[in-house]
Amino acid sequence: MRFARLIGAVGVSALAAACSSGDNLAPPSGQPQEGTRLGVSPSGEVQSTFKVIKGSGDITATITQFRDALGQPANGGKAGQQSTGRREINWDGVPATFDNNNNFPGDFFNTKVKAGAVITSEGTGLRNSSNDFADLNPAYAAQFEPFSKPKMFASIGSPLMDLTFRVAGSDTPAAVTGVGIVFSDVDRDGSASIKLFDAKGRNLGRYFAPVRSDATGLSFVGVVFDAAIVAQVTIAAGEAPIDAGLQDLSDGGLRDLVVTDNFLFGEPQALP
Repeated sequence: MRFARLIGAVGVSALAAACSSGDNLAPPSGQPQEGTRLGVSPSGEVQSTFKVIKGSGDITATITQFRDALGQPANGGKAGQQSTGRREINWDGVPATFDNNNNFPGDFFNTKVKAGAVITSEGTGLRNSSNDFADLNPAYAAQFEPFSKPKMFASIGSPLMDLTFRVAGSDTPAAVTGVGIVFSDVDRDGSASIKLFDAKGRNLGRYFAPVRSDATGLSFVGVVFDAAIVAQVTIAAGEAPIDAGLQDLSDGGLRDLVVTDNFLFGEPQALP
């Protein structure tokens, strides 16, 4: 099954090329990762300030910092637009019928669990794993570690996946104030990132997850704006998709393979 990528005015080839090449909206290495971006918010076009939060190794404190930046409360799967707060996907409550196969439904976290997130990929499927993807390739058991145990998530057939937003439980397009992704086993600088777009498809910047700093192998990158202008996110998880016949860079392979765990984002707010 092939998933259509929901990328608004941005073409597939252009978006993929932008993710794999340099991006002048990515903050230069060593520079403060904050500034402003023009984007469409629920109240119209605004100049919104942003801040990048990232970490590796024990990312518990980093995740807490990012949750606080998105705001309280944690709205879970509550249907409808909430006035404040955030949403979070951790994969662990997904029914076993969607584990360890490539049939995860991309709208699960909007229709089944009403969190307002839709995930798409130009690959061959989406995979929720309860065993570190070891059933796909036994070598992966030693490579990938979840942040919230036991499950993780990956796009199959492509290392890219797109995240778009809806008012939770509806078809109404929405935007959020920020997005953060937990990555597992980032071995090479630049192999894992998030690239953000507003509702008009305008580039809000590409932000890179740091290389893992310990054996656990967890990395996190998140961006928070002061207005809800993030309508689309392209998640780049590694230099190639995980596959039964492909080994990770740290296991003798030629490419850095990366998977994801928790997705965190602000409360989806209806776009005009």
